[in-house]
Amino acid sequence: MKVIIHGGFFSESTTNHETKLAKQQALERIARQAYVYLKTHSAVETAVYAVSLLEDDALFNAGIGSQIQSDGKIRMSASLMDGTTQKMSGVINIEDVKNPIEVALVLQDSEDRILGGQGATDFARKLGFGYFSTETEQRRGEYEAKKAGTGVGTVGCVAIDEHGRIAAATSTGGKGFEIPGRISDSATVAGNYANAFCGVSLTGVGEDIVSGAVAAKIVTRVTDGMTLGQAFAKTFDELKPFDGFAGAIAIDRHGNMFHQDSHPSMVFGSFDGSVFETFK
Repeated sequence: MKVIIHGGFFSESTTNHETKLAKQQALERIARQAYVYLKTHSAVETAVYAVSLLEDDALFNAGIGSQIQSDGKIRMSASLMDGTTQKMSGVINIEDVKNPIEVALVLQDSEDRILGGQGATDFARKLGFGYFSTETEQRRGEYEAKKAGTGVGTVGCVAIDEHGRIAAATSTGGKGFEIPGRISDSATVAGNYANAFCGVSLTGVGEDIVSGAVAAKIVTRVTDGMTLGQAFAKTFDELKPFDGFAGAIAIDRHGNMFHQDSHPSMVFGSFDGSVFETFK
């Protein structure tokens, strides 16, 4: 049983000691909580649980910490992939829902497993997901001052349970100031993918991740016999011609964990029951 999570890319993590420490502490707390949860739950349930905790922490760009788009609204995306059933579900540009990843979980049992825009929001309302304003003072300040620029924040989790089942979950609040209707990588197989061999969750610039089909490539290469390290190396090499901005976390069916980023620094944390590892 192992859990690895990421909290996106945050430039202040390398310049502001207080912020960096707060994120390290949050990642450790969430990774440890998720591992305890994993002892009595499946990989799918644990991946959703861990991401929901990240969505509940305003330090990260998902859920309550989500960025604001160019029209002043917050729209979020999230997806979940069960490596055993090979089902992917998700929501794209959902509004005013505290935990989009929980809506993605419900959609695992739906014939229409990925919903977008108002349809996603309406679906959540019908299921009893109440209205929740996700805007924080920090995000409003960034919006008013037009400071967001290129956003690279997303959260995610990959887990493997005691039965060897793998799941990956990813959630994002977007890059900030994007054109309404923009689709990120988080609810696509480029940003979140898993099968019986490997699970991968991405963060970074969504357009670059989609262009590189990153998560699906890594999982496919591991399935075809590469090690995690080899699959990451080849896939990240393919981002170099267009200076792709991405970071990824993964677990394979043997319990090996791996992480890599193309630009410093992705914030991540992992826990295997005895050792916690995080970004430095």
